[in-house]
Amino acid sequence: MPEACTLTSPMTDTASRPLRLRELMREDLHCVFQRDPAARTRFEVLTTYPGVHAILGHRLAHRLWRGGWRYPARLLSFAVRLFTNVDIHPGAVIGRRFFIDHGACVVIGETAEVGDDVTLYHGVTLGGTSWKQGKRHPTLADGVVVGAGAKILGPIVVGARVRVGANSVVVKDVPEDATVVGVPGWVVTRRRQENGLDHRLDHHLLPDPVARSISCLVERIDQLELELAQLRGQPLNPADGDAHCRTCSAGELCCDAVEASPPQ
Repeated sequence: MPEACTLTSPMTDTASRPLRLRELMREDLHCVFQRDPAARTRFEVLTTYPGVHAILGHRLAHRLWRGGWRYPARLLSFAVRLFTNVDIHPGAVIGRRFFIDHGACVVIGETAEVGDDVTLYHGVTLGGTSWKQGKRHPTLADGVVVGAGAKILGPIVVGARVRVGANSVVVKDVPEDATVVGVPGWVVTRRRQENGLDHRLDHHLLPDPVARSISCLVERIDQLELELAQLRGQPLNPADGDAHCRTCSAGELCCDAVEASPPQ
């Protein structure tokens, strides 16, 4: 499991040079063209992308929050939420080149920490699991991609370059370079991206742990039925479909029987 970590504020770069608000916003705008093939012009992105509006508004609100202007920060965050349908608490720490695709129904809590080059799809929640003060929201390291509708809950750490499948619910720490799917989230693969960050989330290529378990159970049942038939003195050829069906007690419940029956 990844070690607990605290991300630094995106107000400074690797050389500890303070980043201007304009530089952060320029990076947020530019990264859209790297991750959304539908983006055409800067003017179009700046005027029609609610995810961009949300992060630009958060940059301003977070600056106010850090300066001790708590109520103006909350008021600005509330106005941005009404305008974009994206709720980001001004206390949340969000890194550079952050992108919310489609920008709808995203919630990011007060103590959430998000690294650089992170992508969220619509419906994502970075939520808490406690009413107590202190750290109660997740930490996302650099390069994380979170699919639509996924929920990451509690003060957990999601490692660098992790992929979270759509509608997954993650409640435990995730090691870096992992892919997580399911409810609750399962780590199904681990891979290392050698040539820079890959912001794709190919859902059609994600493994299905439930389907894999069912497939194993079906194979085990076939083996047990074969052994039972042999004990009864009815040796069967597993490749012989008719022989296999003769030992089945499902009757009309059998899918093959239902498909083969003529329409009424």
